[in-house]
Amino acid sequence: MTWLFILLVLLLVVSPVMWLKPSPRQRRVSALRTAAIKTGLTVKLEKPPLHGIETAMPAYRWCYPQDRPGPDFVLVRDDYASAALKPFAYGWRWRREPLRPLPEALENRLRTLLERLPQDAIVMESHRHALSLWWWESQDFSRFSTYLEDFVVLRDGLAGRPDDNAATVPFGQPKA
Repeated sequence: MTWLFILLVLLLVVSPVMWLKPSPRQRRVSALRTAAIKTGLTVKLEKPPLHGIETAMPAYRWCYPQDRPGPDFVLVRDDYASAALKPFAYGWRWRREPLRPLPEALENRLRTLLERLPQDAIVMESHRHALSLWWWESQDFSRFSTYLEDFVVLRDGLAGRPDDNAATVPFGQPKA
């Protein structure tokens, strides 16, 4: 009986420690985020630019150079978009299009990248400061790294194409 009591006490002591141990998914996501940050990405948990999703979700950001802001647009996966939105690539719709059309080569690169992304990637957003991918981190870094070069080329192509013409005029000089 004494051994049973000792075993019960040990289980009560050890069980909280087991609750603190990270799950396999938590370890994978932590490794993914750490590796992504080492490549120069910014990873933040924020509310995505979608209606109906109030919980924070991971956003992976490729920042534009400060002197070369990017265009404003939002692309949403069909499952989260209204059928009234204009289709762009297979499975994706414009929620907000850039004011200036993208060059054909850049548009094709964007289409190809969107079609390759995992199903849990639900929003691609660009604004003056960064190109962002909102997704639920279903892959490990070795798989995610296959998209990195495409995102960097896309970011570099979009940089310097702001929708606001004021960003391209040096401070203190009149607009043409």
